[in-house]
Amino acid sequence: MIASIWKVLGASAIALLFAASMQPEEALAQGMMQQTQAAPPTVRVRATIASIDAGVLTIKARDGAEMKLKLANNAPVNEVVKAPLSDIKEGSYLAITATPQPDGSQKATAILVFPPNVHPAEGFSNWDLPNSTMTNATVANQVAGTEGQTLNVTYKDGEKKIIVPPSAEIVTYTKATAGDLKPGQKIFVFAAKKLPDGSLEAPNISFGDYGVWR
Repeated sequence: MIASIWKVLGASAIALLFAASMQPEEALAQGMMQQTQAAPPTVRVRATIASIDAGVLTIKARDGAEMKLKLANNAPVNEVVKAPLSDIKEGSYLAITATPQPDGSQKATAILVFPPNVHPAEGFSNWDLPNSTMTNATVANQVAGTEGQTLNVTYKDGEKKIIVPPSAEIVTYTKATAGDLKPGQKIFVFAAKKLPDGSLEAPNISFGDYGVWR
């Protein structure tokens, strides 16, 4: 009997098996369930709404692939809107999509200006667009230059020099509702969950016509 259990559980579960010998059967079952369950994979979504039916969005990715997406309960909906460069001030908190430059600076392709008191995790990392990075940081100072505005931004354990050319898309967002979603709009979901039936579930969604696919 013990040999059969060993074969089913595998070596990774042996510690759980020994611990369970001193626990109620319910605790053993719960522990085995937690071990076998894995968080569903997530995917970043940049797509256009093709249609909406009973709360389910049929969307088309940039490569033409069609997917079904539904919003999680109480998922925040935000409309991305164009913002002037003058909205960026010292102390502004930004999400900056950029391309690395030979001198170590970053040239911005898009900048999201977060509303006051909105402060997601800060830091610097590679981004999932070609030759792109993402910086979530606070503006320390800014200087006008020949190639556009230069921002010095800081985040925990680091800082970056950001060049903002005239071509950079500057955006912010306003709160909206699921009722504001319409066919033809571009959407962005940072981490949609892949469900067993192949559809996607969005914990939040942004939409608009400008600067959405940053």
